[in-house]
Order: sequence, then structure tokens, then C-alpha cells
Amino acid sequence: MADSYDEECDYLFKAVLIGDSAVGKSNLLSRFATDEFRLDSKPTIGVEFAYRNVKIGDKVIKAQIWDTAGQERFRAITSSYYRGALGAVLVYDITRRTTFENVKKWMHELREFGNSDIVVVLVGNKSDLTQFRQVSEEEGRNLAESHGLFFMETSALQNLNVEEAFLRMITKIHEITSKKYLDSKLNDNIGSLKGGKEIISLDEVTATKQSNNCCY
Repeated sequence: MADSYDEECDYLFKAVLIGDSAVGKSNLLSRFATDEFRLDSKPTIGVEFAYRNVKIGDKVIKAQIWDTAGQERFRAITSSYYRGALGAVLVYDITRRTTFENVKKWMHELREFGNSDIVVVLVGNKSDLTQFRQVSEEEGRNLAESHGLFFMETSALQNLNVEEAFLRMITKIHEITSKKYLDSKLNDNIGSLKGGKEIISLDEVTATKQSNNCCY
């Protein structure tokens, strides 16, 4: 379940959900953020986002997950939202092969607009619909391995592996940023904010109401 926005945090990470329309991105996010599933979920228009606090070791991380529209007509709007994202969950629908075939297109977009060391988890969603499966788990795993991605099949409906997929991404982001922090500290190049807190790659996000409750 989501924690209070007011809880003290050590880091604020931005990540994006990408993939074709109707693959289940919004329901994956609502499962992770509020443990909800909406059968009447509507297509995302432009960009929406949600928060979830996660504790890793002795650090509290506020994950800010942006849910991007999968429709082509919104791509010009959403491409700018890759800026500052440290992680991405790239989703396809195991019952629709075309969404799997388009993963390479989404990977190209990630490489073009995202950070070079962005953490990517490839997710095959709707694993509960095995009778309609068009993409095998092995195919998904092989594609992920060929691109150096993490991989997991999920079901937003059954809440299967949803938590694990997001936590895998957040944990890896934390490992990378912690290493960068230590490297910078060794070189005396670390910049601190009030109270010794840090905000990692926020860019436009710092103006949001929720983020004002954290790390300032």
C-alpha cells in the first residue's frame, strides 16, 4: 500500500511506464501505488503520475512513476517526460503479439530520449490470460536478455509480480545512485540540500505539490 506523502524520505526517483496502448500500464501503476485494479480503466491522455514510498535498507525512497499514453498521437507530448527518469517499466501484452513486436520501437525511443544508464524492466502483462497467450515467457526473457533488461511477467488483475517488478527497478536505481553518491563524495563533489537530503534528477518534477513535502 502507498505510504503518506508527508513521510520523510531520503531520495525521490522518477520513472516512466511505457508501452503500447491498452497493455495495462495504468492498472499496473494503480496496483503498485494504491493496490487497486479498475476494470473500467480508460486510456491515459498525455501523462499521469503516482507516488509510492519504498524502504530499501535504512533509506526511504519516494518513487514517482509517470504513466505515459501509448497512443501515437501523444508521443510528441510525452517524449519530453523521459528527461530525468532513472527507470522505466516497458510493458507489452502477452495476448497481443504486436505489442511485443513494438518493444524494440520503445527501446529505440528510450535510448533516444532517456538517460544512458536508465534502468529498464521489461514486463509481459496479463499473464492470467494464458488461454489467449500469443507471446511465450521464453520469448520475453530472451528479448530482455538480448538488450540487457530485467524481465518479469505480471498480472495486474491478480496482482501477480507487480510489486516485484517495480521494486526490482527501484532497488537497481538505488544501487546506481548510491554508487554515484559515494564516488562523488570521494571526489568532494557532492552537493547537499537542506538537512543533507538529495533530490535525484527531478527536472520539471520539483514543482509538483507532492514533491514539496519531501526532501526540502
